Amino acid sequence: MKHDSDILIVGGGLNGPATALALANAGLSVTVIDTLPAATRQDQDFDGRSYALALASVRLLRRIGVWDKVADQSQPMLEIKVTDGRAGEAPSPFLMHFDHAEIEEGPMGHMIEDRYLRRALMDTVEAHEKITLLNGETVTAQQADHLGITVTLASGKTLSGRLLIGCDGRRSGTAERAGIKRTGWDYGQTALVCAIQHELPHNGVAHQFFLPPGPLAILPLPGNRSSIVWSETADQAAAFQALSDENYLQVLRPRFGDFLGEISLAGKRFTYPLGLTIANSFIADRMALVGDAAHGMHPIAGQGLNAGLRDIGALAQVVTEAHQRGEDIASTLVLRRYQEWRRFDTASLAMATDLSNKLFSTDNPLLRAARDIGMGAINAMPRLRRTFIREAAGLTGDLPDLMK
Repeated sequence: MKHDSDILIVGGGLNGPATALALANAGLSVTVIDTLPAATRQDQDFDGRSYALALASVRLLRRIGVWDKVADQSQPMLEIKVTDGRAGEAPSPFLMHFDHAEIEEGPMGHMIEDRYLRRALMDTVEAHEKITLLNGETVTAQQADHLGITVTLASGKTLSGRLLIGCDGRRSGTAERAGIKRTGWDYGQTALVCAIQHELPHNGVAHQFFLPPGPLAILPLPGNRSSIVWSETADQAAAFQALSDENYLQVLRPRFGDFLGEISLAGKRFTYPLGLTIANSFIADRMALVGDAAHGMHPIAGQGLNAGLRDIGALAQVVTEAHQRGEDIASTLVLRRYQEWRRFDTASLAMATDLSNKLFSTDNPLLRAARDIGMGAINAMPRLRRTFIREAAGLTGDLPDLMK
């Protein structure tokens, strides 16, 4: 049977293009189906959205030909400081301090703005001779058989491939059409996301403050700017988001503190409801799920995009090795290798973020005392602290080749 492409990918955000590049570089032909028209990706204005990329994720982006295009716009994360406290009060004296100098590989990660990473991914996709990009198209149906898988687009066009990959987010239509159910729950929290300009330099230090309603992450961007991911109860977050910019800052300042001097907003403000959602299966007949389509978790450890890039590295390696051996790249046997590789790691990460959120998003004095002592103990043990640093850099576990 003649296929339009070896691989069909649904989703043109970040994971879709990265998956396409990882597979196309191995010699497979790929079609990416993106619901957004091309014009929506042309905006180069800063809107406040940024990503914390672990060192392992940076390695993958470099291997697929993207990182060198954005490296000059990135900010290395040289230190991470984790503290506990309440709004308007000094942080707890017990803290965890991770310094990149304790590992040999370099910075634990980099911060990169969405506008640069998204554009670089798409530019690289559009220039790749093995990738076809379809903009403004939506998949309405999919049908698998022993020869391949066919998708129907809203325009009426049909496309066939050997393997379909869903990179279409937490409400994945690809998973739904395959009959895959999801397990998860709502945290009753909302993340308020923005960027700020500040008076003093951040020196490449990322901060995570654990406050009773939820964590506040302050992540360094190039220049005297930082990205904010601030979790509050859903009702409180809605009230804060409705405030004027100046009143919003008045609420943020006592939580943020004055260690970076005066602050002001830079870019737009966003909100995202927080919850845990994991697909009950990462695979179906001639289909695999990647990134948020497979798992969505709390941003408490900043692992959302990093976990998706691990999926991409694992799936690309499994499919490429199968292709080189002459196997059917979308057989159940091949796809099970991907699921077995990623499912345990994903479940462990989801459990860790879920437990961390429950432990730290409380003002219970006994729990606060226990977690403060725990953080202090970890910080006092160099070998254990180094393990945490390597975990933050994405260097632990069974790494795909693209991340080594």
